[in-house]
Amino acid sequence: MAKLGKRTRSAREAFAGKENVSVEEAVELIKANATAKFDETVEIALNLGVDPRHADQMVRGVVSLPNGTGKTVRVAVFARGPKADEATAAGADIVGAEDLMETIQGGTIEFDRCIATPDMMPIVGRLGKILGPRNLMPNPKVGTVTMDVKAAVEAAKGGEVQFKAEKAGVVHCGVGKASFDAGKLAENIRAFVDAVQKARPTGAKGTYMKKVSVSSTMGPGVSISVDSATGN
Repeated sequence: MAKLGKRTRSAREAFAGKENVSVEEAVELIKANATAKFDETVEIALNLGVDPRHADQMVRGVVSLPNGTGKTVRVAVFARGPKADEATAAGADIVGAEDLMETIQGGTIEFDRCIATPDMMPIVGRLGKILGPRNLMPNPKVGTVTMDVKAAVEAAKGGEVQFKAEKAGVVHCGVGKASFDAGKLAENIRAFVDAVQKARPTGAKGTYMKKVSVSSTMGPGVSISVDSATGN
């Protein structure tokens, strides 16, 4: 068995016996033990009572975190003509059409969010097997297939995050950086949980939100009381 480092042992000791704590206590624990040499991301994971293999139990949505993510989001836009110019002016990192499709097909994906105007979807559709598994496929349900590319680019750059349930019914996302003020992290966490709560699908039966936990990039996780996370 590998020997644990001093920092890892210390973090595990600090988290020992801590379960179903309040959002505020979880944030303080995470911040106090995020001691890596870089600004660690604070990540949230929600275990939901759904089976995403069934269409009526899929959980998908988008939320603008009130205090942003602390991450620089690289945005690619599929557009032509004036809409391409609009995307560039709004701050998109990559703008293109067939050329962008060929770049992606060649294995180069240098963006975190992909936006497309509706007329570009026949081209984007060819990339489904590449973008789909990475949760990068433009989708009108989350506002990434739109004629208002300016608003979409600005939202992506301003702290908007997308979420989608994975096979096991888990939704996870980065909700800020360890350097964030504790109150701002707590606000982001509750905003994210609220968005997932509101995205409850019609096919979900029984307990919907089973477990909420947070961790930093290099640290252990701690479970949060669902009532505290949902503000009940």
